[in-house]
Amino acid sequence: MNISEVAKGIYRLSINVENILFEGLWEIPNGVSLNSYIVKGEKTAIIDGVCGWDETPEALFALLDQMDIKVEDIDYLVVNHTEPDHSGWIESFREISSDFEIICSKNAANFLSAFYNHTENVRIVNDGDILDLGNGKQLSFVEIPNLHWPDTMATFDNETGTLMSCDAFGSYGSVSERNYDDLLSEEEISFFLKEAVRYYSNIVAIFSQQVLKALDKCAQLPIKIVAPGHGIVWRKNPNRIIEHYRTLANYQKGPAKKEVTLLFGSMYGMTEAAVEYAKQLLDEKGVTYRAYRLPDTDIGTVLASAWESQGIIVATPTYEFKMFPPVAEAIDELGRKKVANRKAIMFGSYGWSKGAKKELDEMLERYKLNWDLLDFVEFNGSAKAEDLNKIQTAIETLINSLEE
Repeated sequence: MNISEVAKGIYRLSINVENILFEGLWEIPNGVSLNSYIVKGEKTAIIDGVCGWDETPEALFALLDQMDIKVEDIDYLVVNHTEPDHSGWIESFREISSDFEIICSKNAANFLSAFYNHTENVRIVNDGDILDLGNGKQLSFVEIPNLHWPDTMATFDNETGTLMSCDAFGSYGSVSERNYDDLLSEEEISFFLKEAVRYYSNIVAIFSQQVLKALDKCAQLPIKIVAPGHGIVWRKNPNRIIEHYRTLANYQKGPAKKEVTLLFGSMYGMTEAAVEYAKQLLDEKGVTYRAYRLPDTDIGTVLASAWESQGIIVATPTYEFKMFPPVAEAIDELGRKKVANRKAIMFGSYGWSKGAKKELDEMLERYKLNWDLLDFVEFNGSAKAEDLNKIQTAIETLINSLEE
């Protein structure tokens, strides 16, 4: 646990979580921080929970002691959204205090009732509503639904220009006590920007059009600091993470970076041999690419790469009339997240039956991905010289289709 001052009257509390699947699904090899904020005026508000969904009352007491805050001094719990990593602590807090008011959106109030049977002392706020804490501390609220839950809002401190944005503008990655962009090196900041790509593609991607609407809404605020629920606080250059999110949101419909993601599976090495040939060609052409063997690579990593890439190469053997199952699973996830309008080619081996391309076509149509499937090369058993020539032609066609 670390505690630090974000700005006048605003304090950040962070813990790092590792060795779990985020949302029970996504691998987080570099961990993730859970961030809460305390805002002190004449009255005191806690925003986005006290770091986690499994805190004990004793841990909360210890935390408040470090802040020199008495439990009875907590007047408001601002719930920016009710996903349990931000709201699960409410039950623990209720064990140590009952004299507080929850501030949240209408949708969040419904979820609090459903998740925790909590219906008392709940105040619903809307866009532009203000919570006056006294001593110049006025919090206003901005509804940003579907970023990434329908109940999400952000809390803005008008005195310091601090936007406490919940999951918006967040990233994976464990943090240290120097968890501010003005205290980190450029290399360290780049790490969190990269982790933001993985976080965005895994958690937020499907809601990219809502993200763009939220960005336009937030642009009307005089933001000086962005303080998300996960990742570092941006107080030197808050626009950097805001524009990073705008770029990532626009990648959904493309074009993305002039890069290629090669995802492949192979049962007995025949498709993999063709993949090695393809990688050699990409190296010779100087194309930036990332290759991932499935199921050896987790889906979150593949998704992050594909989200940034204009070009997709699918290499898979036919397996029981369809794609190799781990490859099909990866394509299905790209479909769920709406990785649309990519340039793609496909190749792979078959033995006693074909059918891999048919399944890919069905997935692209089901998810309305609008991929431009430029070429398809299928070979019986191992790839012969003429098959490799066809793969070369397909790769050259893909490279020529990519935009700056």
